[in-house]
Amino acid sequence: MKSQPNPEASTGAAAPTSPDIAMILAAGQGTRMKSAWPKVLHEMCGRPMLFYALDQILALEPKRVLVVVGHEADKVRQAIADAGYDERVRGGVQEEQLGTGHAALVCLPEMGEDPGCVLLTYGDMPLLSVESLRALLAAREEASDAHGRPGAAMLTAVPSDPRAYGRVLRKSEGGDVAGIVEEKDCTPEELAIREVNLGVYALPGPELVEILPRLTPDNAQGEYYVTDVVRHLFEAGHRVVGIPVDEREGIGVNNLAHLAEARCELQRRILEEHLLAGVAIEDPDSTYIDWGVEIGAGTRILPCTVIRSGVVIGADCEVGPFTHLRGGTRLRDRSEVGNFTEVKKSELGEGTKAKHLSYLGDTTIGPGSNIGAGTIFANYDGVKKHRTTVGARAFIGSGTILVAPNEVGEGATTGAGAVVTRQAGIPPGETWIGVPARPLRPKARAGTGPPPETARPVPNESDD
Repeated sequence: MKSQPNPEASTGAAAPTSPDIAMILAAGQGTRMKSAWPKVLHEMCGRPMLFYALDQILALEPKRVLVVVGHEADKVRQAIADAGYDERVRGGVQEEQLGTGHAALVCLPEMGEDPGCVLLTYGDMPLLSVESLRALLAAREEASDAHGRPGAAMLTAVPSDPRAYGRVLRKSEGGDVAGIVEEKDCTPEELAIREVNLGVYALPGPELVEILPRLTPDNAQGEYYVTDVVRHLFEAGHRVVGIPVDEREGIGVNNLAHLAEARCELQRRILEEHLLAGVAIEDPDSTYIDWGVEIGAGTRILPCTVIRSGVVIGADCEVGPFTHLRGGTRLRDRSEVGNFTEVKKSELGEGTKAKHLSYLGDTTIGPGSNIGAGTIFANYDGVKKHRTTVGARAFIGSGTILVAPNEVGEGATTGAGAVVTRQAGIPPGETWIGVPARPLRPKARAGTGPPPETARPVPNESDD
């Protein structure tokens, strides 16, 4: 799925504060995820968490974006290309995961001699806001001193659970940052510090280029820490300021529990956005809507509904309860999909209803049609998926099975329990019943006279 343009970046105007280089570290193996899949490609609300980090950065309109990959580098780079980011992203490969400082060092050949302001973030921090990153960049500009020494800035938080974050050492309460101590290297007194480092920095590029080759792995992990850059800057007389943000923005994903925590926060934001746009979500706690879903104003989403990425819902529709809409589904205005109905790669025309216990796969249904309870669009023959087309104002009786490929004409009707075999094709206005389904009123043969009068069957499904 292509990335959606960020509205803050689509106006054409330069952002108030933009980095010269934005660097995203995305090389970690993520062993605590207990998964062979690259950590940054684990999905949240329908897309890899790395893509949220990329959107954050691109909204700032940096001159260059560098992504450091490592574990399963080919898969990560392919995902970036498939999502349409590759033309705006460059980077390097961290062959050995020797720490964040070593990952940043990989980018040195891409940074040049005068890289300007460098913003450093992570591919496993999907919840940072663009506003916080802009505040960080503004703070770095303001941290320059009267002697012309450029300043640096970093994001901090005071979380309820420090969960292995490094502790922030300040010169005084509320003062500049004097250093960062990783949790495994903390003394008991330092462990009692509540303010933690989120690892997101706005740094002076020339100084960063000079410091990175001087980092050493003299710590409990035996790794090169990018946090040591802060200590070097402080010792060289540069101001480093800490910018506190809401702890939810700082959720970093290191295991599947963290991923679930981050997904819950992202889901809350997505639902709030739809609510503020006029979508009535009856029970947000039981509703799951992925990133990239479009819903028109006046639509009601009832409890226990799952709507996946790529779904488009018009205005004044009703979805749920217990409905599953999968990618490629489009509901036109005033259409309704209800209890225990699954829809996949299908379009429902304006005012069309599928209210009960049905599977609609690979179909296009015209406006004003009614799909009865228990209807199955049998789209898969064991090898390929096939489509079925249903015309406007068709009435599909309860328990009907439509075997694809097939076509139901405008105004046609099927009786309850009908099985319409593949490619049978119901002409417009006809009524078919039975197993296999046949026309209720076959055309009269020449010379035999009109067929006997037969009452039109009443399907077992109302349009309520």
